[in-house]
Amino acid sequence: MQGKPENNPKTTVSSELAETLHQEGWKKMDLHVHSSCSYDVPPAKAMHPAVLFEKAKAKGLDFVTFTDHDTVKAYDLLGWDKEGLVPGVEISIKDPENVGHTLHINVFDLDSEDFGELEAIANQEHDFKNFIRYLRVHDLPHIYNHPFWFAIGDRPNLRAVPELIKQFPVVEYNMQDLTEKNLITAALARKYGKGLVATTDSHTGGMGAVYTLAKGDSFREYFGNIKNGRSHIVVEGGASRHLTKELNAWVELVFSMDRNARGEAGFTTNVRTFDRLIGFFANGRIREFPRINGLAMKFFQNFSRSGLPAYMYMRAEKPLVSRIEKMVNLTA
Repeated sequence: MQGKPENNPKTTVSSELAETLHQEGWKKMDLHVHSSCSYDVPPAKAMHPAVLFEKAKAKGLDFVTFTDHDTVKAYDLLGWDKEGLVPGVEISIKDPENVGHTLHINVFDLDSEDFGELEAIANQEHDFKNFIRYLRVHDLPHIYNHPFWFAIGDRPNLRAVPELIKQFPVVEYNMQDLTEKNLITAALARKYGKGLVATTDSHTGGMGAVYTLAKGDSFREYFGNIKNGRSHIVVEGGASRHLTKELNAWVELVFSMDRNARGEAGFTTNVRTFDRLIGFFANGRIREFPRINGLAMKFFQNFSRSGLPAYMYMRAEKPLVSRIEKMVNLTA
């Protein structure tokens, strides 16, 4: 077995070595997970926060969080003080003056009052500097999520990203994004001395497929060690494999939901052609015909397992990767 790695936040370790470290007291956590409280998650029973919490604990995660989009409803359902649960949220903020495109920021160990204040800054003031100032003044752990992901319709300000990374204590290696983007993010984190976490960003209950290891008897200690460079990430499998598994699980969730839930959902995989096809076939009317419903589900399962939807997404992102690489070379 390979020797123990040095305390380097950019060190990627194997799952075998990670398990050894875990047994020696290192804690593991997936810091970006969505539940049915997120608008883009199929509202299936399997995605309820209570179900996912038990699933996460069964997978050996020491700290569990749900970072749903702009909502803390999961904690109203589970309780804010549940042992092993870390209140979290993924907040979207678009500051046209200082940034230009939408940022997603994970905030942890907050309460409902903090959430209300941050949402007001994000949605009413649209002020990134004030948002960061609030996080620092109130000592709230936070992460810059997928720095090179951009919302549909946004005009990416690529040159702003390295400067933004400087404003955060920790940045994210996100398995829903391309490996090339994640490697650039990791390089910038190393350049600017930032912590790095590996997350699934799962919308289908696949938390813990990748994770971050650090010591700490409490979440605050754990996050502090990540921030200060005493952590490791486990990212085995590659983006294509993780995207394919996520899409396949998404298909199963959508076709297993009851008719009313399907009709009200606004979930998305971000692979737009795939979304449109699923939206057409996974509708309430088809639910009335079990045979057709079953055939449609099998078709989309085989389609997603083929890796083609993941390939379509990754290919569509390649031109952006080229632009990012040129920008990074210019700013290196």
